[in-house]
Amino acid sequence: MSKLLKAGAVLGGAALAVGGLRWAASSEPRYAPWEKPRFEDFEHRVLVLGGGFAGFNVAKHLCDLSRDREDVGVMVISRDNYLTFWPMVPGIVASDVGVRNIAQPLRRPLIHAGASFRRAEVESVDFEKQVVSAGGQEFPYDHLVLALGAQPSYFGIPGVQEHAINMKGIPDAVAIRNRVIERFEEATLRRGEVSESELTFVVIGAGATGVETAAQLHVLIHEVLGPEYPSINANRFRVYLLDALPHILPELDPGLRRVARGQLSARDIEVMTNALAEEVTESCVKLKDGRQIATENVIWTAGARPNEKLEKFGIPLVEKTNGAKVDEYFRVEGYDNVWAIGDNATVPDGDGGFVPPNAQAAVKEGKLLARNILAEIDGEGLKPFEFKSQGQLIDLGSHFAVNDVFGIKFSGALAAIFWRGTYLVRLESPQNRVRQALDWALEFFSRPTVAQIQNTVDE
Repeated sequence: MSKLLKAGAVLGGAALAVGGLRWAASSEPRYAPWEKPRFEDFEHRVLVLGGGFAGFNVAKHLCDLSRDREDVGVMVISRDNYLTFWPMVPGIVASDVGVRNIAQPLRRPLIHAGASFRRAEVESVDFEKQVVSAGGQEFPYDHLVLALGAQPSYFGIPGVQEHAINMKGIPDAVAIRNRVIERFEEATLRRGEVSESELTFVVIGAGATGVETAAQLHVLIHEVLGPEYPSINANRFRVYLLDALPHILPELDPGLRRVARGQLSARDIEVMTNALAEEVTESCVKLKDGRQIATENVIWTAGARPNEKLEKFGIPLVEKTNGAKVDEYFRVEGYDNVWAIGDNATVPDGDGGFVPPNAQAAVKEGKLLARNILAEIDGEGLKPFEFKSQGQLIDLGSHFAVNDVFGIKFSGALAAIFWRGTYLVRLESPQNRVRQALDWALEFFSRPTVAQIQNTVDE
């Protein structure tokens, strides 16, 4: 039976590969290279700042909706030339997910759709002249979309910024993996001279990213690296998960929280709730209640805030969140042609609260904003944003997940398969989709291979 399952997985992966390659090769770009108009020459120029889920989706759908018209031009300016598929980032830690598979190229799909793309750091915005300065150049616009994303928030805790690794993107996930490998190498070289603090990893923040990161650390230590270092007792490594709240995964159903916490505890991951970090030093984490955890490996996943560039731009912000103050159509207060979505916008949910700043909401915001910008250009009515969460999927590694999908709650191996299938389909690049499917198919035959490659995130 196991041989049949393996054969089926390989055949399924091969079929997906063939289908994906055919799809990638068959679609035609909107413009031939010599036909592409300059962005400056369009009558209605929509400039999108940021290439995350929100920025990419508004640009891509705006191009799709205006494919048959020649008056709307779209340009994206982003610091990176790839879109990070955030839900799968923690999987990089244990090499369950390949870096190149979730670093999805921005330029190709955007140019294919008919947009322009510039990789540059946004410097300033002149709202009167309707010009953005980025990378030493000026870019005019008629409609401006702010989708610059978020950045870490340290809540004023001393030492976090200096001594912790932020889990805020692909380079950080690779840095965490490299740190674990380095500790194994040091333990092999120095034998008993390695201190417990060097082999202790503390993840601060028990939301989805923190829980998944802690779980993937365990997989990397015990399932991937442990067998490759037979002289090292992997049980010397300790993983802690801390949160100031009374429970982990506050956004999840209480029953699924208990299942997730039980799984973490069964793997000897020390879960500490009501544990408020007061200071992080190079050798320990100090808690407000006086306890200390000796560690030289702290990972920060506890908080994020809207991009600080919003303050520099001088647009109205919501005091509670520091996000751009927008209406239900995503229009920034006080401006007719400036819009904000994603992590850097505080979008009202219609019930006195705000839409959660997650990837699921950002994708939907981008799609609706594309329609609203076209409606504004054409003098038509705008549609208010209404958000209803589809649920949440949490991968705990070791072929175990806890899922809440439209109110249906399930966990275990089936949930892990559902997690993989759902996010595999949502990868934007067909090539990335195929490569990741084949990587997972190969897991039936061997463990992932890992290596410590410094100063790069390539694999």
